[in-house]
Amino acid sequence: MTIEFTTEDKLEYQFNPVTSGALHFKVKAANDAHIALTAGPAEGDPMYEIFIGGWGNSKTAIRRNRQKPDKALADTPDILSDAEYRGFWIRWTGGSVAVGKEGEVTPFATWDDPEPFGIGYYGICTGWGASGSWLIEGGAEITTVDNLEYSYRPVPEGALHIEVRAPSNAHIALTSANHETEPMYEILLGGWENTASVIRYNRQKPDKVRVDTPGLLTNSDYSRFFIEWKNGHLKVKKNGSVLIEWQDPSPFGISHFGVRTAWGAQGHWRVKTLHPSAAPASQPGWNLPTAPPSGGAACWVDARGSEIPANAVPGGFDNEQLYVGRANHEGALIPGKIVPSHGVCYIAWGGQEHGKEEYQVLTGCEAAWLPSSGGQLPEGALPSGETEDGEPLFVGRASHEGTLTVGKVQRSHNVCYIPYGGQELAYPEYEVLVAK
Repeated sequence: MTIEFTTEDKLEYQFNPVTSGALHFKVKAANDAHIALTAGPAEGDPMYEIFIGGWGNSKTAIRRNRQKPDKALADTPDILSDAEYRGFWIRWTGGSVAVGKEGEVTPFATWDDPEPFGIGYYGICTGWGASGSWLIEGGAEITTVDNLEYSYRPVPEGALHIEVRAPSNAHIALTSANHETEPMYEILLGGWENTASVIRYNRQKPDKVRVDTPGLLTNSDYSRFFIEWKNGHLKVKKNGSVLIEWQDPSPFGISHFGVRTAWGAQGHWRVKTLHPSAAPASQPGWNLPTAPPSGGAACWVDARGSEIPANAVPGGFDNEQLYVGRANHEGALIPGKIVPSHGVCYIAWGGQEHGKEEYQVLTGCEAAWLPSSGGQLPEGALPSGETEDGEPLFVGRASHEGTLTVGKVQRSHNVCYIPYGGQELAYPEYEVLVAK
């Protein structure tokens, strides 16, 4: 959901909750692995609780504000084990909370909250006779004892897509409440009469980082930015390139953002909170096999419109599940992304994104994604097309502006090209599909 509003010429932030995010983890416990999602680093209203393997490892529930009846209750017999780690994901978007198993796209428990709030922290605990060992993606191993007391940590990552029309001084605050807090980040874009941009911590100088950005903003058209944070690494991107970044040695949980204009500027804003870059079905570097599998048989099924055949291979995420496809264009057969809601397969060619209503869908193989770079391919990479000159093309994907987007790896160009926003974008670091 995109929020659109106007800021006056005054140094006063308008705050809104960050309502999109995700958490990936593995847990080893006999029963009752509990996860809390909160705005700040403590229990309080509002909050969500997710009980995985409750009721003697037979059910999973979603609860709001520690009140019954539960908002969702699903039968999940033997979902946990005290002998091995089991992987799960939780994602939230505009009040829709979903819980699923690692490697699976479809959640097994969901609930739509009519009054969503910003989530900056998660808590974990075990109880009812169970202790637990946890592995949180991007974090250290954590042990919980049998006491039903949450141990809180910041949600490790999040993202915003921002469009702003202003002559200068577009300011963004990232906080852990719906007001200014300590700690907090401020990103000042187009300051100093539209000549420089900075990242500031706790409203204190000197600024953590400053870069020259002459003419960054304009009052005649919207300027687009992508802001992401992951384990304290704060980045601002424009046109796919990093504009400014800073690593916070002591990260905190971000549940709200604020925007304002000042110093003679008024602003018009469009802001969209986004999922972190990892798709829930397959988290990069998280559930990959320990050794590259060898390439295997795969089946490409003809389709058109919004057709997605059974056993289609998921490949990415952009507010919905994306699938691996390919289509013919100008004498080439090019791998790309299928967006079901658009009814097309998008491919990258000639500097542009092209939508194809007739395409083929990859099915019938167990896929894994292995990291690579510079035109290199892991063992078992699946040949999936060719250029108009006969050069083999392979399926790749890269994270871009909160999405995980499928494209083509062209070895002679040393990059993975992805189709996005009408453009063909090149990424020297990417993941490659291999098939068992």
